[in-house]
Amino acid sequence: MSQSESSSVQQARQMLAGRLRELAQDAGLEGKGLAALCGWHPSKVSRIATGRTRPSEDDIRLWCAACGAEDQMPDLLASLRDVEGMWRTWRRLERAGLRHSQTERLPLYERTQRFRSYSSWAFPGLLQTYQYTEDVLRMIQKQRVTLDDVADAVAARMERQRVIREGRRAFSFLVEESVLRNSLSSAEAHDEQLAHIMTVIGLANVSIGVIPMRGQRTRLPVENFWIYDSTQVNVELVSGYLTLTQPSEIEAYSETFSRMAEMAVYGAKAKALINRAREAIQ
Repeated sequence: MSQSESSSVQQARQMLAGRLRELAQDAGLEGKGLAALCGWHPSKVSRIATGRTRPSEDDIRLWCAACGAEDQMPDLLASLRDVEGMWRTWRRLERAGLRHSQTERLPLYERTQRFRSYSSWAFPGLLQTYQYTEDVLRMIQKQRVTLDDVADAVAARMERQRVIREGRRAFSFLVEESVLRNSLSSAEAHDEQLAHIMTVIGLANVSIGVIPMRGQRTRLPVENFWIYDSTQVNVELVSGYLTLTQPSEIEAYSETFSRMAEMAVYGAKAKALINRAREAIQ
């Protein structure tokens, strides 16, 4: 399986391909006949029908018209958009700037009651201070986004943080100890960020675990991921953003989170690691 896909994406694509095959069968059309009606090479029909090629919206419109199944078009187009929504490259997600990628997740945050997050390189957005957020998003903007709307994106991320203090939500954060020491901000801003973590640790609905650099590990570090209740996982990869909804994949990430949590330290031990990181800044 490629890094850019998962069994959830593949399963959804195969289900869409299966529905398209059924339309052709119901219309009594085989590959060559359908291809002729659509103006395609027969190999394109085969690739779409087997799920090897993802159809475009125009492809689905032509397919439905050829099969005399225009009434099925809205549902099939919605299914296509669902498949596309599972995997989005950063270029596609951030083409309108960084603010949009922050605000579009707010409804998900508002309906989630139990958050679980693992981070291997930076503090999760819900735990970030204003300056730390600005520095991290500025770094991202310079690397891959043409539009500079960092100030608006920071404001949107700060607005999202209200979910920590609203309702009866529970939050479990795991970070690698290296996150405490990564220099993503100025020394002053980084120290402010670490001080903020010390205060958040005291919140009754928040658990923060730090996975020490020293000591024998039972699990390797993995990509950053979020688990929302038991219904969705989001994974940050180098090339894009993956949304998983298949129960088996959610369970795999839940199990990974549990194993990582067993390696972490909490409370006074976590604070001791944070204080060491703060001392190293001086």
